[in-house]
Amino acid sequence: MSFARSVATVGGLTLLSRLAGFVRDILTAAVLGAGPAADAFFVALKLPNMFRRLFAEGAFSVAFVPLFTETLERDGREAAQRFAGRAAGVLLAVLIPLTGLAIAAMPWIIPLLAPGFTDEPAKFALTVDLARLTFPYLLLVALVALLGGVLNALGRFAPFAAAPVAFNLTLIAALLAAPRLGVDPGPALAAAVSLSGVVQVVWMVAACRAAGVRLRVAWPRLTPDMRRLFRLAGPAALGAGVMQINLFLNMVIASLLPSGAVSYLYYADRLNQMPLGIIGIAIGTALLPLLSRHAAAGDAAALRHDTSRAMEFGLLLGLPAAVALGVAGHAIVAVLFQRGAFGPADVTATAWTLAAYAVGIPAFVVAKVLSAAFFARQDTGTPVRIALAVTAANIALALALLPWLAQAGIALATGVAAWLNLVLLGVTLHRRGQLGLDTRFRHRAPRIAAAALGMGAGLAAGVALLAPWLDSGVTLVRVAALGVLVAGGCGVFLTLAHGLGGTDLADLKALARRKRRGDASEEKPD
Repeated sequence: MSFARSVATVGGLTLLSRLAGFVRDILTAAVLGAGPAADAFFVALKLPNMFRRLFAEGAFSVAFVPLFTETLERDGREAAQRFAGRAAGVLLAVLIPLTGLAIAAMPWIIPLLAPGFTDEPAKFALTVDLARLTFPYLLLVALVALLGGVLNALGRFAPFAAAPVAFNLTLIAALLAAPRLGVDPGPALAAAVSLSGVVQVVWMVAACRAAGVRLRVAWPRLTPDMRRLFRLAGPAALGAGVMQINLFLNMVIASLLPSGAVSYLYYADRLNQMPLGIIGIAIGTALLPLLSRHAAAGDAAALRHDTSRAMEFGLLLGLPAAVALGVAGHAIVAVLFQRGAFGPADVTATAWTLAAYAVGIPAFVVAKVLSAAFFARQDTGTPVRIALAVTAANIALALALLPWLAQAGIALATGVAAWLNLVLLGVTLHRRGQLGLDTRFRHRAPRIAAAALGMGAGLAAGVALLAPWLDSGVTLVRVAALGVLVAGGCGVFLTLAHGLGGTDLADLKALARRKRRGDASEEKPD
């Protein structure tokens, strides 16, 4: 499967998951609004999600995929499957007691996550109860991440990319069923989080069997390859997860603000995660196995070339997404969330927070590419040093902006930190001679930026022109107007990008047809 097709596969399924997630968030906003119950649930959800992104899907995946690929290329499929079975045994041996301890210690953990909640006893108690229901999700999704890493290394990206759809569908079912069953929606949502983990494990086991993968969980032993895996995974927890660390710190700081701030950050981040998931995560997921193969083969030229092309692809998608959320964010938030307990003041606060988050989208997307370049070379130490510097800068800037911009200042600090992360990663690779910004990239990057700015002007005019329909009291009319606005923005950007020379349709078609070097395995494309 070509790199572009791999990105399209992951991105398309991530889009489906994000759309299901928006339905979930629309229902959550209508039922819980942006008050204490919503704040409690979002903190309870953030805890397993943070660990999932840092360790299960973040650090573990970026350490596991290169080592699994190396074993696959060197020793064959059976040896690689045995390696995965040993990794599963050690992973379970760590996470099972960790999950039990975390559930028992939740009254002492929540003050670390949301210190501001301790001043509201009822809100604090509810958060503890909900967090105990959500935390088992970490154990389940860790298994999903391991099985997904195996399939990704084999060139099968679709099953793992589709797994999060089950998460959203399970929570949607809980939101719809809770009122009919007379159940409090908060606990119902929290229980559904862990239930969705069970559904995803079943799905991934079935996908592995369909791909001919048979993993046997081995008794946990710290063999040399397991020590190597976890030596890489330790620093990768920060190197791959700097964005998640910053989002976690955002929640801690936001808990000090009046009620609603945590919810505004959550809803804004959900919209911000749409381009990040579809573009950044898709590129990073598809790129890591490809670069790992080049690294295992010692092909430095191919590593540099594919890194440059992925950066170009990331800018082509990331820049217009950032401009669109900044310019049309208020209209998007209003159409998606303004109903029930979520009022106009909540829309305005969320829209400003979204615009601040959007500042960092292009940097996050391109940083995913540069991080993959480190991880493919099994270098997780350098990104962790950069992550520590970026995290310190994020905290300092968030605290400095808090009195002036409230939760929007926290989001803006995250966006600025994403650019700092990108600059430090890029400079380090360049000094090592591992980042070649060729003539094509230097020619196209400013033209892509100009096209994105032109699209922003068009969107601003579109928002003004469509205002009567965007503000309509009829939901279908508002959704249709937003659809016209989004489609028009896409059309303007593609026209400008092609006309200015920021992209070439012929090149995109050629990229989609080009097969990965060395892809002569028996695996069929998904």
